[in-house]
Amino acid sequence: MAEEKLPVTDIRIIKSKAKRQAELRRQLVAYSFIAPNFIGFAVFTLVPIIFAFALAFLNWDGANAITWAGIRNFISLMDDSQFKSSFVNTVVYSIGTVPLTLVASLFLAVVLNQKIKGRNFFRTVSFFPYVASLVAITAVWNMIFNPAMGPVNEILIRLGVDDPPGWIADNKWAMFTIVLFSIWKYMGYYMIIYLAGLQGINSELYEAASIDGVNTWQKFWYVTLPQLKNTTFFVLIMLTIQCFKVYDIVFMLAGGGAGVLTEATTVLVYDIYNRAFRYLRYGEASAEALILFVMVLIVTLIQFRLDKKKN
Repeated sequence: MAEEKLPVTDIRIIKSKAKRQAELRRQLVAYSFIAPNFIGFAVFTLVPIIFAFALAFLNWDGANAITWAGIRNFISLMDDSQFKSSFVNTVVYSIGTVPLTLVASLFLAVVLNQKIKGRNFFRTVSFFPYVASLVAITAVWNMIFNPAMGPVNEILIRLGVDDPPGWIADNKWAMFTIVLFSIWKYMGYYMIIYLAGLQGINSELYEAASIDGVNTWQKFWYVTLPQLKNTTFFVLIMLTIQCFKVYDIVFMLAGGGAGVLTEATTVLVYDIYNRAFRYLRYGEASAEALILFVMVLIVTLIQFRLDKKKN
């Protein structure tokens, strides 16, 4: 008795179904690999972010029931002198740190990209502050810049400065000291990024410039800087975000043993921490965090728009 053959259409349906099942199995295997990381991200990052955004419009002290606040948390912040000073300090810190760090890191990268003796040693020394323990280097920095017995003020006195700065102990000099420390700490990291950009520049461009009689400064201005445009844009974005969310440097350098910052050194992230965990005003803290997020977003979008216009 001859075997009954399936119609061609049925065979195609069976093959198509088998193919879909195999594809589904492959997708499930792929998702199983990323699931642990995504679950961790969702539980510890995504859900808290969503809750923080919602909490900005609520009142909660962590013990009593959550109540609706609307925009009262934002209005309260606008009338708060501590928030205003923290906002100004954050902007001043960012304006002082971003351009100077960018210039310092680019200068280091250009110098250490040359064939000089001990180049690798100086690269390592420049990068060391970024990877060193923040607690250790802030302790050393505070000793070096100690107004009473630090070597920096001793040198200034010997040079004829009658009234040397009080550095971090003086409200007039505190933010300047923090900016100076941040430049010293971060310039090594961004130097590495600039070095990568410099080594990616085609050497034929410099050879062509030399044939045309271009001097060193003109090579830097008309060849190096344009070729580093994308690298500079990346450094600018990363530095801006890093400066707006600064906390650890300010706290360790200016907080002292009691960990209490003065009005001249308090920044937004530290003020958010205080409102949330010291005063238990989670709604206001979340509102301030939302304001900080919007600030960073606006500045970043402006930078992207300006970069797009230049291109």
